[in-house]
Amino acid sequence: MQAGKLNKRVSVQKPARVQDPESGAMTAGWVEERKQFAAIEPLSVNAFVAAQAAQSKVSVRIVLRYRDDITSAWRIVHKGKIYNIEGVLPDDKSGREYLTLACSQGVNSG
Repeated sequence: MQAGKLNKRVSVQKPARVQDPESGAMTAGWVEERKQFAAIEPLSVNAFVAAQAAQSKVSVRIVLRYRDDITSAWRIVHKGKIYNIEGVLPDDKSGREYLTLACSQGVNSG
């Protein structure tokens, strides 16, 4: 992967307890860990029916510079689209240069 292909600015978010500004209650939410550049490549579109409702699952590969803290509990947001991380794979050469994230989009809000 060439660094020049990492041309999309994404938000890397992790789950956290956040305070509701109106009620003050602590609820489950998302916190931006950082913004960084990534490559987003669509892989396939699988239409499926679940719970008697038509849903669509889009699989993408997101490649970004290596980080050791990203897990499948996190998510990526790009231009308002939420990508749920299904798996985290280190690069096949050094294992510490890039991360490949197998992601789905469109099934839930992350």
